[in-house]
Amino acid sequence: MASTNADANLDRLSERLGHRFADPQLLRQALTHSSAAGSRKAELVSYERLEFLGDRVVGLIVADMLLERFPDEPEGALARRHAFLVSREALAEVARDLGLGEFLHISKGEDEGGGRQNPTMLADVCEAIIGALYRDSGLDAARTFVVPKWDPLVRQDRKPPQDSKTALQEWAQGRGLPLPTYRVVQRSGPPHDPQFTVEAMVDGFDGERGQGRSKRLAEQDAATRLLQRLQTAEGTNQR
Repeated sequence: MASTNADANLDRLSERLGHRFADPQLLRQALTHSSAAGSRKAELVSYERLEFLGDRVVGLIVADMLLERFPDEPEGALARRHAFLVSREALAEVARDLGLGEFLHISKGEDEGGGRQNPTMLADVCEAIIGALYRDSGLDAARTFVVPKWDPLVRQDRKPPQDSKTALQEWAQGRGLPLPTYRVVQRSGPPHDPQFTVEAMVDGFDGERGQGRSKRLAEQDAATRLLQRLQTAEGTNQR
């Protein structure tokens, strides 16, 4: 009965994805967290390898979308758009829209800890789904999924988002403060998929920490969090 229910869930998700998998095991793997894989080689049967692939596939498709949509923009502006569109926040938004959380295969502990709503886990699974689509039927299948899901995000703002580190630097300089500094607090995860924790600091203020799959992404996340807090505090003090 459990197997029947699991197969029914896969069928429901396949309908949402608009793709019938030739190899349903790929979809199962894309939904399986390492905590539920039940093996010393959990990484090999969980979504982590497909996530690794999906990260590259969605990056390629989104980059191609941007080149077509903004033919007159320079590389720097396209890069800022791209960074936002493949960010954890954007991927998690797509995952929530699909309701991926209800399909996740996670341990009881992860479930009770809110794993089905965890933005990082949702973003990772979204990438794994894209990786599974690519492995099952190639780039066209992945593109058929990605383009309509990301098109509203591409259209949200015609102006390229500002780089958070640049914005934080301008905030500090505008107040006569030294340039912001960054330090790596922690590095975790396997060598092929590291996770960095970085703290951003502005002289005279408490720092903020951010995370990312690279030092650069973690710095951007930390800068975003710190700038938001500083601007909010500044606005409150001016009232």
